[in-house]
Amino acid sequence: MSLISIFVASVLTENIILTKFLGICPFIGTSKREKGALGMGISITFVVFISGIIAYLLYYYVLVPTETEYLRTILFVLIIAAMVQSIELIIRKQFPKIHELMGIFLPLIAANCAVLGITFLVIDYQYNFWETIVFILGSGLGFTALIYLYATIREKLDQRPVLPSFQGVPIALIIAGIMAMIFSRFGL
Repeated sequence: MSLISIFVASVLTENIILTKFLGICPFIGTSKREKGALGMGISITFVVFISGIIAYLLYYYVLVPTETEYLRTILFVLIIAAMVQSIELIIRKQFPKIHELMGIFLPLIAANCAVLGITFLVIDYQYNFWETIVFILGSGLGFTALIYLYATIREKLDQRPVLPSFQGVPIALIIAGIMAMIFSRFGL
């Protein structure tokens, strides 16, 4: 696959949330307001980008040569946890309002299955270094775009009458399902 097709697929047709169902918790939890959603998306993109590159390099240049690939889960979790702690400290200090908006979901990026899933997919797809960078960046930007679009729709729905039985999570899941169908059409 070309770098462009990897990027487009990771953003649209193979969006990590809509096709792999990874990252649903922050997707639903932080998408009530555009600012919180954008902050979460940017944070996840940054964490995925840095930790994905570090994980790729350590996997292929440390674990594979020493035949200790079975340690990848532990290694990847440690890398991601370190990156999340760094990001949280930066956001808390530099952007306190965004930190407050994101609440508990910011430290939970360390346990976010989308971050770990993207890191595993890079290894499983056997991408080279440049394909890895493109895939990671596309996946992060796809996550950010989707969560921001979703938050925008949810903010608009808050101003509209919705049947009581559909308020809250039910309408949020219906919107996510419709978005999944729309994004899947980009692959045709």
